[in-house]
Amino acid sequence: MTEPQVKDVLIIGAGPAGLSAAIQLKRYGVEVFLIEKAEAGGLLRNANLVENYLGFPNGIPGSKLVRLFKQQAAQAGVEITRAEVMELSEEDGWFSAATPAGCYRAPLAVIATGTKPRRLPNAPAESSRVLYEVYTVNDVAGKRFAIAGAGDLAFDFALSLSQKNQVTILNRSEEMHCLPLLWERVQSLSQITYQRNTEIQQIKEDRQGLRLECCGPAGLYWLEVDYLIGAIGREPALDMLTPDLLRKAASLEQAGRLFWAGDVRNGIYRQAAIAAGDGIKTAMKIVQYQRGR
Repeated sequence: MTEPQVKDVLIIGAGPAGLSAAIQLKRYGVEVFLIEKAEAGGLLRNANLVENYLGFPNGIPGSKLVRLFKQQAAQAGVEITRAEVMELSEEDGWFSAATPAGCYRAPLAVIATGTKPRRLPNAPAESSRVLYEVYTVNDVAGKRFAIAGAGDLAFDFALSLSQKNQVTILNRSEEMHCLPLLWERVQSLSQITYQRNTEIQQIKEDRQGLRLECCGPAGLYWLEVDYLIGAIGREPALDMLTPDLLRKAASLEQAGRLFWAGDVRNGIYRQAAIAAGDGIKTAMKIVQYQRGR
C-alpha cells in the first residue's frame, strides 16, 4: 500500500479561493497540497465577461482570467494535483484526502470546493445534451440551446452561447433575478429568446436532440433544441466530507485547524473577487495559527 504524502496544509479546490490561498501560503514558505478534480478556475470557466474584478477596466472573459490565475500560480511555484477527493476525513490530528491517485495528509485543511448545480427535475440522469456548465460547449456553433433559469448565471450563459448559437431562456416565474445590465444585453440580441412563466414538464431525447414539453402562458407546446442548460441554483459542494468530519467541523474551525474559503461558504455572494480575498485571508489566518502554536 502506498504511503500517504504529507505537507503542512491540504487545500481542496483550485478555484479563485483555493488558488489565492495556495499562492499566499507559498509566499510564507508553507507547503501545501492543492487538489482539484477538474480544471482550475471553478465557475470562472463559464463566465462570459468578468466586469467587477479590479485591474480590468474593460472587463475580462472568465477563461482568460483563469489562464492568468494559473500562470501566476505556476510562477509562484504552486503545483495543482489533478485528482478527485473521494473522501476527506480527520483523525488523530490529521486530515486525510483519499483520491484514486493516493492519500494526501496534513494537520490543517482548507475547504475551497465551491458549489455544485441543482439538478433539473425530470432531466435524464446521464445525458450529454443536458448540461450545467457551458465551458464544455464554448466551441459549439450553429446549435439550439435552451436555458432553464432566470438569475445572473442563466443570462450570462445565454450571452456566451449566443455568440455562435440560438438560445431560448425559460423562466418558470414572472420575475427575473439577474442584473439589469444582463437583461439589457439579452434584450438587444436577436439570437436570444426570453420566455417567462414557462416551465419544462417533460424532456425527451433522441439522436437528433431534445424535445422539451413546456407549459407557458398559451398552454402546452414542444420546444426542440440540441442542448438544455440547467441554471436553477447552486449549493455547497460537500459530498467528499465524511459524516464524522461534518460533525466535528465547528470544533475544528474553533481550534484553527479547518478553514472554509470562497463560494462553498459565501451563499449568494458568489464573486471571483470575494473568493480570491477569502483565500488570501484564510492563508493569513493559517500562518497566524502556526505562529501561535
